[in-house]
Amino acid sequence: MGGGRRGRAPLAVGVAAALLAPALLGGCGLHSGSRMADDVRPGTVGRGEPLAGADLTVTSKEFTEQIILGQILGIAFQAAGAKVLDRTGIQGSIGAREAIKSGDADAMYEYTGTAWITYLGNVKPIVDPAAQWRAVRDQDRAHGVSWLPPARLNNTYATTVNAANAEKYGVRTLSDVAAATRRGERITFCVDTEFAVREDGLPGMRKAYGMDLPGSRVKKMDAGVIYREVRKGSTCTFGEVNSTDGRIPAMRLRIMKDDRHFFPNYNAAPSVNAKALRKHPEIAEVLAPITRRLTNAIAQRLNARVDVDGEDPHEVALDWLVDEGFVRKG
Repeated sequence: MGGGRRGRAPLAVGVAAALLAPALLGGCGLHSGSRMADDVRPGTVGRGEPLAGADLTVTSKEFTEQIILGQILGIAFQAAGAKVLDRTGIQGSIGAREAIKSGDADAMYEYTGTAWITYLGNVKPIVDPAAQWRAVRDQDRAHGVSWLPPARLNNTYATTVNAANAEKYGVRTLSDVAAATRRGERITFCVDTEFAVREDGLPGMRKAYGMDLPGSRVKKMDAGVIYREVRKGSTCTFGEVNSTDGRIPAMRLRIMKDDRHFFPNYNAAPSVNAKALRKHPEIAEVLAPITRRLTNAIAQRLNARVDVDGEDPHEVALDWLVDEGFVRKG
């Protein structure tokens, strides 16, 4: 979601962190990475190998979803004929962003809300996701960054609750949650430390929904712990999570609808160094069908294979591309 995606702390990625060491940033830019060496060929993307002869570098932030998306980019580029350097797993948003701007990396999947608020300095999000993407695309041209059309995948903030507490308090929306706080229900809200102070986090949400939530009812903890505690339902009645996290369906948590559209749209879209795209415009046609296929449900499923089942993010990305027919092995 946020500054890890949008400025907030990243998810713990478990096995992904061990499998894919973060790339390093220094005064001269990125200085680590490894060649991708998948034996893949075109499926429904990359026919005719339009990127033959291209040398491309893919990057990502360090949390699970980002690493998977970065691997998807690299594998697709290879199938289209490119040689690919893997520099996924950069800590925080700014490092990956600067790599794209400077040309140290050529492409990554970025989130529209992150760019609009964190990078471009806007305060108010745009409710319509397509309009939000267009605004980001138009403003970011000045920074040498090109935005390709977005996915339906919208990794925004979400509030979860277990089934028992959802029924107990009669909640389906954040307005319902706010009403419960005003009735004096003794509920607790668990958040990570950054969400607790961000204006597009808990303070802003309190104001937007009129929540009567004293500090004593707010519990701060590591983002990864929140899922487990919300599932238990005693320490955390509600918890702040990422909407595409695979642990939501795995733990059978319910997401409260943001019925006042407080949270920004964080649709994933290819963010490409403008010079690289001018040199290799075929990047757009290679990525378009893949991006169109990405949804929250697919992201949850892929993320769960890493965060819940402990699989390798690269293999998860490759399996998905093969299963969808986008690329072929061998």
